[in-house]
Amino acid sequence: MTFPLAQWIEGHEDVPHHLGRSGMVGSLTTTPAVIASSGPGEEAELRRRLARRMGVAPERLFLTTGATEANFDALVYLLRESNRRIARAPRVRTPVPEYPPLWETAAAIGFRRVGPTDPAEVTVCSQPNNPCGTRAGEGGLDRIRKGAATLVVDETFREFTAAPSLARAGGRGVWVTGSFTKVYGADPVRVGYVVAPPEEAARFGAFAEYAMHEIATASVGAALAILDHRRDILRESRGLFRQNLSALRHRVRGVPALAAPVWFDRGDGVLPGDTLARRALDSGVLVCSGSFFGDATGVRVTLTRRSFPDDLQAYLSVRDLFL
Repeated sequence: MTFPLAQWIEGHEDVPHHLGRSGMVGSLTTTPAVIASSGPGEEAELRRRLARRMGVAPERLFLTTGATEANFDALVYLLRESNRRIARAPRVRTPVPEYPPLWETAAAIGFRRVGPTDPAEVTVCSQPNNPCGTRAGEGGLDRIRKGAATLVVDETFREFTAAPSLARAGGRGVWVTGSFTKVYGADPVRVGYVVAPPEEAARFGAFAEYAMHEIATASVGAALAILDHRRDILRESRGLFRQNLSALRHRVRGVPALAAPVWFDRGDGVLPGDTLARRALDSGVLVCSGSFFGDATGVRVTLTRRSFPDDLQAYLSVRDLFL
């Protein structure tokens, strides 16, 4: 793992709530029981059922070993297609703050990263946003896309809400990725997906034949079992998120409408993110500095643990030193 955020994660795996796992791992009781009782499954069945849940044609959906591979595969394909048409490196932009592997991956494979308002062929973003936990409102994605021919949207956090996938509308140039890791807390399953826009599905399918990994039958079976028990798992994970969000709003004024269990705390724009993150870690509280997300004016706080109310109290004790 070479990204700065990844290196920082690996350097802090000794603390109880490290960032190398999705936050719901260890917080849910439903998912481990479902995975333990699952058997092998067929990829075609998982594609069909997952596509139906998302409201897209199965031939548009492609399975991956997780959201990281999903984003990588989509970007590699888009880079290859761009290289057929233009002689220079295609430009990619992301809003700020944004989940760093999205722009780090694009830059690592050959895209040229530009500023969030600069002209670009591809825009990459997460919805709901990581680290802010908020969703773009009416016309918000159009402003983020800002004329880019292609939009890649990581929807890993989407199912903390009842919002439909952006893939359902079949917008031209809109790619959607996701996984079973966040809302389902199913990191061991290692299943994600790419949904290609209708006009690219056949060509991307040919690319996927030789470029994408086959998914283990045990992982496919576990993902199918999760879909079987989806309502029970979502009831638990969404309920925990609502409970922790209530605790946060009780203690902190001005928390925005969160659509995912992450909160970007700027403290009215006066918090030094790097310093606060280090000071919090010294007190046994793990928050992620906003500088990793392109905005050093705050820290990312996660709302996924059952211990969150107590963790929040410990964090606010450190935070108050800076306000």
